[in-house]
Amino acid sequence: MEKDKVPQDEGITGGITREVQYAVDKDGKYVKTFSKGWEAKNIVNELAWEDIQELVDEADEKIKVGKASPIMHFMAKNQMNATLLADYVELSKWKVKKHLKPRGFKKLKPEQLENYAKVFNISVDELVNFKPE
Repeated sequence: MEKDKVPQDEGITGGITREVQYAVDKDGKYVKTFSKGWEAKNIVNELAWEDIQELVDEADEKIKVGKASPIMHFMAKNQMNATLLADYVELSKWKVKKHLKPRGFKKLKPEQLENYAKVFNISVDELVNFKPE
């Protein structure tokens, strides 16, 4: 692709970021250039973020009706599953699944809450007092 034809279709990132692309300059050499995005990729990204939001909304509904703990919200928001979260908090997957339930969450020790909060990059207070909208 020629350097002046590199797509500049701003999408979901809204000018926050740019991607490095390689294109051919006027001398026929490959050079590094930047792109704000391109339409096809923007559409895919928007669909992916809609899917993530659906998972967060489903988690929030479960929390509202008392079937899940706040961990489920932050796990969905951070695009994690129980296996990945278990690796980050250095617990077994079955313990994380136990903590995803309100009863298991209430039994968490302060250091375990701190560990989860650190992984989610939030405070313990935000985790413990999370209320879905």
